[in-house]
Amino acid sequence: MSSTTAKLDTPLRDAILAKPDAVLEDQGLMDALVSANERAMGSNIVDLRGIAMERMEARLDRLEDTHRSVIAAAYENLAGTNQIHRAVLRLLDPTDFEGFLQALNGDLAEIMRVDSVSLVLETLQDDGGAAAARMGEMLKVANPGFIDSYAGSDRGGPARQVTLRQLQGGTSQIYGDKAEWIRSEACLRLNLGAGRLPGLLVLGSEDPHQFTPQHGTDLLIFFAGVFERAMCRWLA
Repeated sequence: MSSTTAKLDTPLRDAILAKPDAVLEDQGLMDALVSANERAMGSNIVDLRGIAMERMEARLDRLEDTHRSVIAAAYENLAGTNQIHRAVLRLLDPTDFEGFLQALNGDLAEIMRVDSVSLVLETLQDDGGAAAARMGEMLKVANPGFIDSYAGSDRGGPARQVTLRQLQGGTSQIYGDKAEWIRSEACLRLNLGAGRLPGLLVLGSEDPHQFTPQHGTDLLIFFAGVFERAMCRWLA
């Protein structure tokens, strides 16, 4: 019984010998060589080295996926930080309360990439609605207790400063004509100082994935702290 061995053409053999590293770095070529080696050994032989190689390759693929995920998360965090920095600087620009409200109603929504910005202030005054109408559509007034009811924790316990959630549609009291299009929101509680009722800054988005309970809130908590201080300055 005779056997034949396939031989490489001289130019191809010389090319491989000249650049062996290129062969080793070619994933598809190495897979083909390993498969050919397994076929040559027959079905009754277990190649432990080949199995170990496959496991190492699978582990390397997982590490590369993790590496890409970490880099993507780092870029996302950096972009979010830059976004909050820009928003904070914009809050510090106005020289009067009217300019402050205009910044909220225009530039802030663009910087934060949201479709609606609403500032809710609780009040005991009967003419609160008329005062809000004079100050712009983004300013809303509500009776005491509204903020706790609207931004309260679904699970009970202490209230969180920032609440992120998805919606099937917002409430008209907050969003007006935009209510039916809102799919997620961030509710930022505002402590406006001793003797004052609380406030609430609500960021609404038509994107259901922009604000979800799984997202981190550190940057929004920082932004809420800056916003509180800016509001207290104007209220004083």
